[in-house]
Amino acid sequence: MKEYLSDRINSMATSATLAMAAKARELRNEGRDIIGLSLGEPDFNVPDFIKVAAKQAIDDNYSSYSPVDGYGDLKEAISRKFRRDNGLEYSPEQVVVSTGAKQSLANVAMVLLNPGDEVILPAPYWVSYRDIVKLAEGVPVEVPTGIESDFKMTPAQLRAAITPKTKMLWYSSPCNPSGSVYSQQELEGLAAVLREHPGIFVVSDEIYEHINFRSRHASIASIPGMYDRTITVNGVSKAFAMTGWRIGYIGAPAWIAKACTKFQGQITSGANAIAQRATIAALDAPVENIRYMIDEFHKRRDLILQLLGEVEGFRVNVPEGAFYVFPDVSYFFGKELRGKTIGNASDFALYLLEEAGVATVTGEAFGSPDCIRLSYAASESEIREAIRRIREVL
Repeated sequence: MKEYLSDRINSMATSATLAMAAKARELRNEGRDIIGLSLGEPDFNVPDFIKVAAKQAIDDNYSSYSPVDGYGDLKEAISRKFRRDNGLEYSPEQVVVSTGAKQSLANVAMVLLNPGDEVILPAPYWVSYRDIVKLAEGVPVEVPTGIESDFKMTPAQLRAAITPKTKMLWYSSPCNPSGSVYSQQELEGLAAVLREHPGIFVVSDEIYEHINFRSRHASIASIPGMYDRTITVNGVSKAFAMTGWRIGYIGAPAWIAKACTKFQGQITSGANAIAQRATIAALDAPVENIRYMIDEFHKRRDLILQLLGEVEGFRVNVPEGAFYVFPDVSYFFGKELRGKTIGNASDFALYLLEEAGVATVTGEAFGSPDCIRLSYAASESEIREAIRRIREVL
């Protein structure tokens, strides 16, 4: 029946992270013992103070449609958060609350891109960027990076990628999938190039900002000349372990925020009312309230780097944020393992799933075909056992 579906959906890739998670569930249902290192989902429970706020919202009967762009007092809390954590002054009129940061990204693409507009994507990039851009009839322009540059795009690479058709640059920091973090100085270098091209807009995906192990988080919108052309995207899924609550948001020039509200009003309307009320409590709380999760991710990062360092053929950088490692596994390409020839990263990820019972994600989905992504948002015992299994089957 594929011929009856739209060209739009037929040309869209399935999310590789969700596909691997589905394959892992399928094997579990068959009785296999599978360790999941594929999904970017914290294994912590939502902090109790956020649950209390959600329960209060239920008792206060927040059960009606919410405003399309979010409750006014939530948008005020988001404005306070931007001011406190990022040094950014976004008024509530510049904020739009959506059903997850993924919807925030889709809104921005749909209101800014016309057919043929080019969007620069430093690779590796988050798995959905490419298809969101294509859905909006934009043209993804990948800029490859590697371990040597800590998976970060240089100003020279950015300048070389810009054409008369360039409309936007999308990037994440801390980065999913590499865990790399752009410093203030590195962002200033990119901004210097962008100031030469005033018609290019920037999507700065900062969903992992609090999961940062070294440097102070830097927002490109805070750099002179960038505020009026940057859309800062964030949410509560990662830092607050609220993945299922589905709350994301943007801070942007008011005319872009207004356009996103108009678009969202025809697609989903306002986000979940109870989750919005709980998000006020999350964002107003001191960051120290979630420090225990950040510290635990830091410990797990050091552990998985130590363990992977004992596996021949894995080349890994030291990620400074998020909860992923992104090793280069090209050493194994062309080799035969237990009768199976490994041609690429997808073959390698499937081999680890079938032979070791460990779910990872191919780097091809992120624009980096020599790598795989492993999430360490799992318990220490699961991480130890997963790497032991990987070492054994290699």
